Amino acid sequence: MSTLTGARIGVVTFPGSLDDRDAARAIRIAGAEAVELWHGDADLQHVDAVVLPGGFSYGDYLRCGAIARFAPAMQTIIDKAKQGLPVFGICNGFQILVESHLLPGALIRNDHQHFICRDQRLRIENTTSMWTNQFEPNQEIVIPLKNGEGGYIADEHTLDMLEADNRVFARYLDVNPNGSYRDIAGITNERGNVAGLMPHPEHAVEPLFGPSLDGLTFFTSILASLAAGVRA
Repeated sequence: MSTLTGARIGVVTFPGSLDDRDAARAIRIAGAEAVELWHGDADLQHVDAVVLPGGFSYGDYLRCGAIARFAPAMQTIIDKAKQGLPVFGICNGFQILVESHLLPGALIRNDHQHFICRDQRLRIENTTSMWTNQFEPNQEIVIPLKNGEGGYIADEHTLDMLEADNRVFARYLDVNPNGSYRDIAGITNERGNVAGLMPHPEHAVEPLFGPSLDGLTFFTSILASLAAGVRA
């Protein structure tokens, strides 16, 4: 697939967002225009896709992502995602997606009860989604991980459904850093336009900054999807 020049990808900033600038930089490096979106504004400015960045939205009060889920921007994103808008939630963004019920399950305190920051090996198991189509099947990558509430949990029925439908697109290798059930690091919705990932690909997109360039492929994947006219 060729990538799409002129694509506009929005990055939502919430109070407490930490990695919104990093996500915007990754989008620009991939070849798209990064559009700043504010949590309090329901207007998405006609973007082609949305990234919900990492950080500590609203100070992680109540539960991580629980307050951000009700932001005016999120109300529009929820509606548009159900219509096929591509949405990528990274770390806190993943937490917001599960709180919004755009993705199933929940993210809870790491099983060892400590914040963790490390370079993490992953295996990319689904290369058909809008956010992973430029990876090779079962490609192993290394990108940074940093979280305190990164443990993915769901009931057995939901876990079996995710596995059967090939919706687990990223899985931890070598070590499970947070107690996530079945080593799950990232999942998609049924249509494949919404994806949540706990590690941080935006910190692995350029030389000398991060352990690899592996994270860039998530951003070139969505550009390839948009260029090909892929619709969820």
